[in-house]
Amino acid sequence: MAELPPSVRPPHESYLRLFLRFLRFGLLAWGGPVAQIAMIRQELVEEEGWIEREHFNRVLAVYQALPGPEAHELCVYFGMVARGRIGAVLAGLGFMLPGFILMLGLSWAYVAYGMSAIGIGAILFGFKPAVAALIIRAVHKIGAHALLNRQLWAIAIVAGIATFVGVHFIAILLLAGVAYWLLQKPQLNKSSLHSSWLPLLALAVLAAPSVLSLFGYGLRTGLLTFGGAYTAIPFLQNDAVVVGGWMTNEQFIDGLALSGILPAPLIIFSTFVGYLGGGFAGALALTTGTFLPAFLFTILGHHWLERIIANAATHAFLDGITAAVVGLITVTTSQIILAAWPRELAPALLALLIAGLSLWLLYRWKAKWATAAVVLGAGVLGLLALLF
Repeated sequence: MAELPPSVRPPHESYLRLFLRFLRFGLLAWGGPVAQIAMIRQELVEEEGWIEREHFNRVLAVYQALPGPEAHELCVYFGMVARGRIGAVLAGLGFMLPGFILMLGLSWAYVAYGMSAIGIGAILFGFKPAVAALIIRAVHKIGAHALLNRQLWAIAIVAGIATFVGVHFIAILLLAGVAYWLLQKPQLNKSSLHSSWLPLLALAVLAAPSVLSLFGYGLRTGLLTFGGAYTAIPFLQNDAVVVGGWMTNEQFIDGLALSGILPAPLIIFSTFVGYLGGGFAGALALTTGTFLPAFLFTILGHHWLERIIANAATHAFLDGITAAVVGLITVTTSQIILAAWPRELAPALLALLIAGLSLWLLYRWKAKWATAAVVLGAGVLGLLALLF
């Protein structure tokens, strides 16, 4: 491993101790990425001083510009600086393992018993409008950070319209990235243009049969999730519901709902999608593909990626893609939610009430347990509605 800068001073830990430390983080990973990052920062930066605060902020900024779940990528980074590439793999696996095992178990139960068991359907009925509220809040937060000028707003709107009329999302993202790069081109230094093609590598589409195909879908998802785990929704929904047809929109929402109550990055819902597509092997393949980029970015050269992300041409391309993703998420998730929404008046009104209450709580309640508590509370409301 390359010599560490003075601002990085991790303790020497055995591989086992390092794995168990990040396994504990994974078991406590409630509340979404903000709470997860805060937990990691508090212990490793504030309490134990693995790296200086300013260095942590720069590292976090780099990973926020890259696709993938930032909290998981930070775990891989800290494992890397502690014990090299093996440490990076152990830290990343430790953090994601609890969520993967729990989601795998829930996926098995979902397929084996369905939702006909007493109470299960009612609980999921409550979960779904809460997930709708989570998505609305996530789109608002992503848009607030991504749509910084009128050009990016225009790209988001056009991307949303193109999604609605059926244009393939890969074409939308490519055109959005190139369009914003061209709009920003007069402001870029000529010396930065030589690497502007690099983000195109992330848009390669893998097509293969069976389990390999699921791995390819996951890998593409992992390379395109700019702006957080919610940006994975339109990609996996397109593969699983629109193209592959192995899930319905309602089942897709069920997977999102289940992931919202687990101590894990939200993108762990890829395990559910893979399981419904190909059983245990499918779950493992899709999850591996989705998380693999988060490992490789650090293992294959974090410092190189820092220089690439600082490149103005690359940044403009990624900004254009992120803006398009906002439009994609808005339209795609609206279609998913509407397709799964109850058709009868009374259940539809109850779902609307739960969604409104959940949205209000998510904006007002800042505790790290808020997300899980809101989703679980919505499930309880759904169960009570069935009983009374």
